[in-house]
Amino acid sequence: MDLKNKNVLITGATGGIGNDLTKKFYESGANIVASGTNEEKLSNLKKRFNNIHLEKFKLEEHNKIEDFIDKVDNNLNGLNILINNAGITLDNLSIRLSEEHWKKVLDINLTSTFLMCKSAIKKMLKKKYGKIVNITSIVGHTGNLGQANYSASKAGIVAFSKSLAIEYAKKNININCVSPGFIKTEMTDKINEEFKQNLISKIPSGKLGSGEDVSNCVAFLASDLSNYINGETLHVNGGMYMS
Repeated sequence: MDLKNKNVLITGATGGIGNDLTKKFYESGANIVASGTNEEKLSNLKKRFNNIHLEKFKLEEHNKIEDFIDKVDNNLNGLNILINNAGITLDNLSIRLSEEHWKKVLDINLTSTFLMCKSAIKKMLKKKYGKIVNITSIVGHTGNLGQANYSASKAGIVAFSKSLAIEYAKKNININCVSPGFIKTEMTDKINEEFKQNLISKIPSGKLGSGEDVSNCVAFLASDLSNYINGETLHVNGGMYMS
């Protein structure tokens, strides 16, 4: 997977999966802009990968997204690849879930993805080339207890990506999704061990996935090896969900 000199923006780069995405694209020779909201974690990324560009940006600031993409495009001298990885959870049972938390999760996970894609595609159209990979989730296909808002946002990303892929396929722009299952991160490390073992028992492979499992698939879809793949969702879940 040759990504040498490809220009990529990775959102949510400071999270568990985001770190692995940054590492994979860095090792593959890409020029990277890594964005996130935590200055300390962004600084740590810079120490690990010294020649990447860093941008602190809050995706909920929808009115600033177009300017943000303009800045990234200028920094990279053209944006080839967009990885929409950032997202949040605000979990609760549906009858206890506030409208505020419903809207906030959809605003950041779904609406921001739409706006990022919209602005990025304007840049990609000029060069008649682009790759967009949107990170969704297994719960966008199965649903999950206490995650009605998160599940809806991730399911929306899948449907939105399919529509986008149809619209821009003839312009040599590919839009696909990667849908991780349960991946070993700092967050899953904090899960009660009994609950974790119960979770693992439902995974045919008998183990949690790694960030590298996800980043390998994202890199494939961002590379020219996937030129005839469009509007698809690549599931990375150890067989937990088989579509």
